[in-house]
Amino acid sequence: MTLARRLVGFNLLTACILGVGGWYVGWFGAHAVVGPSINFFGTIDFNELSLVLGYLGGVVGFLIGLGFLNYPIARLRGYPPSLREKETGGMGRYFGLCTDHKVVGIQYLVGIGLFFFIGGLNAMLIRTELLRPDHQVWPAGTYLTIVGIHGTMMMGMMTSGILGPFGNYLVPILIGARRMAFPRIEALTFWLLMAAGAILETTIFFGGFPTGWTGYQPLGTQANPGMDCYYLFFALVGISMTLLGLNMLVTIVTMRAPGLTWTRLPMFVWGIVSTAILMVLAAPVLVATLSMALLDRVVQTNFFIAAQGGSSYLYENLFWVFGHPEVYILALPGFAIVLEILPVFARKPLWGYRLAVGGMLGVSLLSWFVWQHHLFVSGINADLRPFYMLSTELISIPTGLTFICGMMTLWRGNIRYSVPMLFCLAWFFNFLLGGLSGVFLSDAPSDVTTHGSFFSMAHFHYTIMGGLVFTFFAGIYYWIPKMTGLQLNERLGKIHFWTMFIFFNSTFFPLFIAGFQGQPRRVVTYPHGLQFLNDWVSVSAFLLGGSMLLFLYNFVKSLVFDRIPAPIDPWGSKSIEWQLPSPVPVHNFDRIPVFSSDPYGYGEPAGVPVPAGAPAGMS
Repeated sequence: MTLARRLVGFNLLTACILGVGGWYVGWFGAHAVVGPSINFFGTIDFNELSLVLGYLGGVVGFLIGLGFLNYPIARLRGYPPSLREKETGGMGRYFGLCTDHKVVGIQYLVGIGLFFFIGGLNAMLIRTELLRPDHQVWPAGTYLTIVGIHGTMMMGMMTSGILGPFGNYLVPILIGARRMAFPRIEALTFWLLMAAGAILETTIFFGGFPTGWTGYQPLGTQANPGMDCYYLFFALVGISMTLLGLNMLVTIVTMRAPGLTWTRLPMFVWGIVSTAILMVLAAPVLVATLSMALLDRVVQTNFFIAAQGGSSYLYENLFWVFGHPEVYILALPGFAIVLEILPVFARKPLWGYRLAVGGMLGVSLLSWFVWQHHLFVSGINADLRPFYMLSTELISIPTGLTFICGMMTLWRGNIRYSVPMLFCLAWFFNFLLGGLSGVFLSDAPSDVTTHGSFFSMAHFHYTIMGGLVFTFFAGIYYWIPKMTGLQLNERLGKIHFWTMFIFFNSTFFPLFIAGFQGQPRRVVTYPHGLQFLNDWVSVSAFLLGGSMLLFLYNFVKSLVFDRIPAPIDPWGSKSIEWQLPSPVPVHNFDRIPVFSSDPYGYGEPAGVPVPAGAPAGMS
């Protein structure tokens, strides 16, 4: 009976049921708009409007089932406002709408982790196909869909890969607040992202899509109905990103504790600020672009259809106006995690605090002036090439400033090689190779050779996977003791790091060579002379995937079976989150703290960040 009562109400089960119902309402509603079409078997025929409205109806039903209409309906009925929803429940609060920012952070960590592993599985399928130069496993169209799902899933989900779990969990604590500015919007961003991921996975049932993660026109308008799943996925991701970035900015600007001036903000919070600015400004461009592309498919507009006066070149420009700032939406949080963790394990104050802040904000600014280097081989006006070559090279200056700040923090430090520190040190190596290889893509003469080849794909993985994913794991190993009160196995963590680092480089460095030898990406066949190189990459990729399974084993073993309690401050950090109990109480602080210094005073006698206003659990 107790279980039955738990299943009745606004939760994930109800959301799934109403989501399916909403899908059918949208499906049949579309046929009511365009008129019924009965086929030979007496069933209603398919049309693309029915697919789009079906998914939109499904998302609305899904959100209603989670309880997102409860608050506005209650307010319309005259009930007093409440800012809290299921914050004191048990495990059930993780399977529905909860306004505790720490619960939302853990939801993001598990949800994004799930889709990260799905994207990784698609990568294994890709490398299985490329074991032979002639296609053998998947038809060419299916191969293109697998490539597209992999790239789209990784790019869409990992845009919130650090802001989602660690930003939501830590930002209110780091600024001395008890919650986010908009708790329900915070929860909404997560569930929109999960709905988007589910929609993308269903594209295979509608023929998939052949465009890769960029959705270029005119392929987009000519593709199977599975292309609609791509558009809906990225549109929902764009809405989630916009709301997530807005919530972060409002929280940081308006809810900082007394004494926490801009020059005392932790570097992780500065990374969130610079990333959130890009999210708020870039993601709406993506939503608008994909909305126009979707209208071209379902209601016969002609924004991007050249035969009817549109322009596929316009799509490329609009997409990359979002697409290149998005690269730094992925990279900047990695910068922030590295600069946040290095002082803890080097036992030194952060070198060049203001320089590092300026570097991250400089990257945010200059990222808007580089998008057309993606169009060097797409008919760009030759007179524009020098400007975009220069602007792309200039962005290496603020990036280099953050790099230098990290290196100087390590200089003559008393370094401890714990697992989070190892992942941060790997970031320096990986991101350096990614940056140096980017020079070949930023200069028009060499880009003609390398554009669209495996060289560009290797560069991208070195900057994004080598930058974001390695720091994502650094954050997991560093903050999981705070989020769960339990510690991960250190020995298994180090084995995971070394296997991941070695096989990551063994996978992607040879692709620079393959790219220089002319192997294009997203093509199912390749010259026989490149088979050994591709076999090496495929085997390395399988071993890289094995390292992820080792992490999953460590994660489950440590948190579910071993359950070894972690010390309150296992790393000896001076930042405020480590002055609280683990896991952090619902209310965060008994009294709002007062800040009088920065959190990086290692080796200095006055380096305590919270000298007044005791947090919860402190005397």
